[in-house]
Amino acid sequence: MMSAMTNPKSSASEPEPLSSTDGPPPPHGDTGKHGDPVKDALAEVRHTRTKSAWVGIIVGAIVLILLLVFIVQNLDKQEIQLFFWQVNLPQGVSLLIAAIAGALITAVVGGARMFQVRRAVRKV
Repeated sequence: MMSAMTNPKSSASEPEPLSSTDGPPPPHGDTGKHGDPVKDALAEVRHTRTKSAWVGIIVGAIVLILLLVFIVQNLDKQEIQLFFWQVNLPQGVSLLIAAIAGALITAVVGGARMFQVRRAVRKV
């Protein structure tokens, strides 16, 4: 007869591996798997808002540089007609305006969705 704690798939000679969350945490002065308390502390910090902001700033700067290069390389004039408007703009600038308009539409829809979710959570 098997007890409730044994695993029928494992044999008695094979102990179950321990997960990293089993057992008490190491004492404050004890060094972890890296051997350096500073590296251990940094390894515990996986995701922070500051890290996300820093990555966002770097990605934004790279995208900005690429956009500037794109605009400078596409200075040919282009005629744009929308209903009763007619504008002559450089091709790079017109595509930049279209990208900004798309980003604003996405931000408005995303903001509306976040507002909707927050309101639903408050009702619960």
